[in-house]
Amino acid sequence: MPGKNSIAVRLVLVITLFNAVISAVTLGYNYYESRDILQKELESNARNLAMSIVYRVEAQLAAVAKVAEGVVRSLETGKYSEQQFHTLLKTTIETNPDIYGLAIAFEPYAFSAKSPLYAPYYYREKDKIVLRHLENAYLDLPYPYWDWYQIPRELGKLEWSEPYFDEGAGNILMSTCSVPFYKDTNGSKQLQGIVGADVSLDALTEYISSIKILDTGYAALLSRNGTILAHPLKDTIMNETFFSIAEARHDPLLREIGRKMIKRETGFVHYTSLKGFKSWMYYAPIPSTGWTLAVVFPEAELLANARKMSMTMAAMGIVGVLLLTLAVINIARTIIKPLQVLTEATDEIAAGNFDAVLPTAQSNDEVGVLTHDFQIMEQSLKEYIRNLTETTAAKERIQSELKVATHIQTSLLPRIFPPFPDHPEFEIYASMVPAKEVGGDFYDFFFIDEKNLCFLIADVSDKGVPAALYMMVAKTLLKTESQRLGEPDKALASVNNILASGNENCMFTTVFCAILDTTTGEVRFANAGHNPPLIIDSQGVRYLTLKPGLILGVITDVVFETERLTLAPDATLFLYTDGVTEAKNTQDGLYGEERLLQALQNSPQDDVASLIHYIRSEVGHHADGAPQSDDITMLAIKITKKGPA
Repeated sequence: MPGKNSIAVRLVLVITLFNAVISAVTLGYNYYESRDILQKELESNARNLAMSIVYRVEAQLAAVAKVAEGVVRSLETGKYSEQQFHTLLKTTIETNPDIYGLAIAFEPYAFSAKSPLYAPYYYREKDKIVLRHLENAYLDLPYPYWDWYQIPRELGKLEWSEPYFDEGAGNILMSTCSVPFYKDTNGSKQLQGIVGADVSLDALTEYISSIKILDTGYAALLSRNGTILAHPLKDTIMNETFFSIAEARHDPLLREIGRKMIKRETGFVHYTSLKGFKSWMYYAPIPSTGWTLAVVFPEAELLANARKMSMTMAAMGIVGVLLLTLAVINIARTIIKPLQVLTEATDEIAAGNFDAVLPTAQSNDEVGVLTHDFQIMEQSLKEYIRNLTETTAAKERIQSELKVATHIQTSLLPRIFPPFPDHPEFEIYASMVPAKEVGGDFYDFFFIDEKNLCFLIADVSDKGVPAALYMMVAKTLLKTESQRLGEPDKALASVNNILASGNENCMFTTVFCAILDTTTGEVRFANAGHNPPLIIDSQGVRYLTLKPGLILGVITDVVFETERLTLAPDATLFLYTDGVTEAKNTQDGLYGEERLLQALQNSPQDDVASLIHYIRSEVGHHADGAPQSDDITMLAIKITKKGPA
């Protein structure tokens, strides 16, 4: 029986899987493409349905607004007695069945100097038209403070009020179309009052609530502030807003839809309806009032046919995959039987028996070629293992020699600190971390006489063993010539001439060489193309400004210049190589001179060893695991007190 990792099993699995994936992708594409087409058609149909309802509602409201504006024009162009006011109101209601009530509300003392308020209001009550005086109806809150009066009064134009329940005058849900009217006095308009035409919303909400979309879809009407005016859920009408429902559900999408509605925007969105099922909703504003009409289509009902078709296609696909799997199994058994024989023979080779006998090729097909190749591979593998053993042994010898070289190089640098315990007038500390097993940076410090301490730092071009050998020569020459000549410029010039002679490999080194007079704190220094050191003293941290100097080992007869500075007690001179400022992080960002300056400002100043350890830690944090690309070398010397003269 073939194992689960056999070619036959994998062949069956791969072909079956790919066929299943292709079928699933095709089925999914068909489903989602059908869904996309349905969605586009739905948006078009929803728009048409919503706009037809909007136009019907708008036509009714526009007719009422025109009647109110007609009454205003009559008041502004004619002169009416009190009886004529009443006749105008009553006649207008009788001839306009869409109007529930009509009022002329005057400004205080505008109708009569004896009457502060006057507002006759005619409205329908059963089959009659009834009069009511609004100035006497709401004594606790006079009509000038009502929204239907106050808002158009302030805006000076036609306004529809938010729907409200009018208690005492019909006891119905209504909205008022309010239009201000004026009196022309000496060429200026003076507000006389507001004409208010009421529309009963009961018939409108009943019409909208009666609209059925599919089985459970519906239409809804919302006011300018999101209050529900018409909805199949009767309990929500005038009791809930889109925003209160969104807050209760913690639904930010519903809240965002509500904001767009009150901005009079049009949209087609996918959301969870107030009834709690996934739906598509198209909403559009009613221009005259700013209300929003929404039509809701349940998603499950829209996609029912598409899902049914997809399930049928899925069943057909599963049957096809099963039939294909049976065919692949039959073909795979015929193809891989010879491979099983070869597999058994090669198992011994895999176990380490490279002398195992492989079966003879019985044919010239792919299996025969594979058997022949395995025979050649067996011989080549024996040869490779023999060569690998020899190569590994040679590499181990090289690694051992590199470790010895690293140890020798490290031993050449001063490593014992403090190096001069009998000289308390200064502290000195240095550190070098090579980028490879052996590096090209170095530092040194030594007395050239009883009171003059020479200290230097250098960076050799290239890395690895060549740089280390060049470093040993340069270090020895610098120490010898500094002790012999006693001045940094002369020592650098002498070493440069020696290194430049016969420099066929064009190697070079940068050097900062300085001599400290331990009795006075004076430092004499010369620079050969090295990075400028930093001074830490009572004035802060700053870079030392150096005169330019050529690197060592390029050309002969170069003249170097000695400069001088005096370090006060507690002042520190910090030397470093470019491995510090050019240390890179994982994004190839350099550590940089500015970051080094800031790090020294924040570093511990008690002793130079802590200072160098701190800088090395900061460079490591900057690198953040990135491989070290250059040697990192630092030296710091601090004056503690002036020595005896």
